[in-house]
Amino acid sequence: MNRRAKDRQQRGWDEADYEFVEAPEPAPAAPARPPRAAPAAGTRAYEAQEADAGLRLDRFLAARAEEAGEALSRTRLQGLIEDGRVRIDDALARDPKTKVRPGQRVSVEVPEAAPAEPQGEAIPLAVAYEDAHLIVIDKPAGLVVHPAAGHESGTLVNALIAHCGDSLSGVGGVRRPGIVHRIDKDTTGLLVVAKTDAAHQGLAALFADHGLTLPLEREYRAVVWGAPARARGSVDAPIGRHPSHREKQAVVNAQRGREAVTHWEVEERFAGADGAPVAALLACRLETGRTHQIRVHMAHVGHPLLGDPLYATGFRTKAAHLSEPARAALEALGRQALHAARLGFEHPVTGEWMEFESEPPADMQALLATLRG
Repeated sequence: MNRRAKDRQQRGWDEADYEFVEAPEPAPAAPARPPRAAPAAGTRAYEAQEADAGLRLDRFLAARAEEAGEALSRTRLQGLIEDGRVRIDDALARDPKTKVRPGQRVSVEVPEAAPAEPQGEAIPLAVAYEDAHLIVIDKPAGLVVHPAAGHESGTLVNALIAHCGDSLSGVGGVRRPGIVHRIDKDTTGLLVVAKTDAAHQGLAALFADHGLTLPLEREYRAVVWGAPARARGSVDAPIGRHPSHREKQAVVNAQRGREAVTHWEVEERFAGADGAPVAALLACRLETGRTHQIRVHMAHVGHPLLGDPLYATGFRTKAAHLSEPARAALEALGRQALHAARLGFEHPVTGEWMEFESEPPADMQALLATLRG
């Protein structure tokens, strides 16, 4: 006899005293929500309705993506907004907190999804140093460091995966190199990459510190328009995204940008065809590592880099002041005259001080030779 029946017997109750009611049928389970589809590349356009009035831009787009059954998270949408891929009535919208108004047309450009994992590609590399933990590359012009939208292959990462093979030991959980700092596609010079998790952690901490408390030295050679009056100086100005040009960075106020400090020193001054100073070779040392930092800072102080397609557009007429051989060398260069010439750091595993130097590539050397001539 179970406990409840025994209890009823002790109390003198009988089953006749009870009205037995059949348990209700269980409610049918709600149908499973179909998984949301990965968004296809392309542009979506939506019109804000009265019910959308006052919604944050990222929330508005997330709701529209949900209605369309697409897997576009608010975080992904915020990134697209900040990357200049969202427009309201054809005007760029860069703040996810922007409030939408009824009748506004909101469009969002969704780029092609990059492959989940980069693949190895047989791309030649100039290796300055390599051991079991890290590799130092002398990067040529035109080589993108990391796969991204528009550059899913043919990058330094693809080359390193093929070059290192099984010596890569699962950086970040998969077999790939650990990128801890980058240089622009058309900037040349020295770059260190981690091959192991231990090296990745140590180098990441080193570059995050920017040499303030940990041993790290980075020096660039830059050829700039004009000849600075002083022998040396510093640019301390925050850098953030350009308000209307998504490919550019700009000096902005402290609330919108991140701290950026560049120290420069004049190594040579060059006279133009008329004998007046027209350009200079600078040694630039980074105290921080922001995107396009040297290019933005030198343009900010009126000395943009020769050949810079983004930040020296207003100086193209200056080429008329160069000698004919220098004009030809600058045209042949076809990019910003910037080279990562020196890299020094403490080995993240052995603790040994490592220091590397690299001469500018042949096209930049040719430009310098014609400027000297």
